[in-house]
Amino acid sequence: MGMAREHFVLVHGEGHGGWCWFKLRWLLEGSGYRVTCIDLAGGGVDPTDPNTILSFTHYNKPLIDLLSSLPECEKVILVGHSTGGLSVIHAMHEFIDRIRQAVFVAATMLPFGLQTDEDKKDGLPALPEEEVELTFGAGPDDPPTTVSLRHEFQRDRLSQQSPEEESVLASMLMRPWPETAIGTACFEGDDERLNRIKRVFIKTERDHMLDPQQQDSMIKKWPPSEVLVIDTDHCPFFSAPEQLFNLIVKSL
Repeated sequence: MGMAREHFVLVHGEGHGGWCWFKLRWLLEGSGYRVTCIDLAGGGVDPTDPNTILSFTHYNKPLIDLLSSLPECEKVILVGHSTGGLSVIHAMHEFIDRIRQAVFVAATMLPFGLQTDEDKKDGLPALPEEEVELTFGAGPDDPPTTVSLRHEFQRDRLSQQSPEEESVLASMLMRPWPETAIGTACFEGDDERLNRIKRVFIKTERDHMLDPQQQDSMIKKWPPSEVLVIDTDHCPFFSAPEQLFNLIVKSL
């Protein structure tokens, strides 16, 4: 298949939006690829109040709607970052024949989502209480509906190797993420069926958000087709976009 016909769908993680991929999108499009950067519900410029998003189905609807609208013969390459990996897994369960490849960039890679406490330990960031702000949109006696990183911790957790001006931009654009909805990401199916799709995991060695040990644990429990390593923080699309681009393209 020619380059110009390959279609990448880039899926952001918690707190981010389609905007975070701007450098990778520029590199991919400059090389002849088609690129779509979606905003999940409550992310980026999507107008939904994240405190009203209480299910993963609601949260991931923009991705599912996009894949549903594809021509029947078209296959895409999904690239997920951080908890965007859960969105990619959900799509793999729903659209096994429309996904050519799935790339997990320091992303949650669990075949059935967050079924157990061990899954959550492996696949979600472990953030101290003093580093986050919680919103209890359903009431003080219910779990928090959204979580956000406090401003003073964002650079160290997410992008300590990135240009400072990009960390500033990210801090202006990030939004609270729907914690309740993400926590309901549980899927049923057959992992052997999912293995029909080529999976590539890109491990970020200097990650302060999703620890490399967490990434190793997910890789060990559900080995992907290929593991690539990049010596960066949690957000290589900011800190090393050309390296990330090269790794993704070489994995095709």
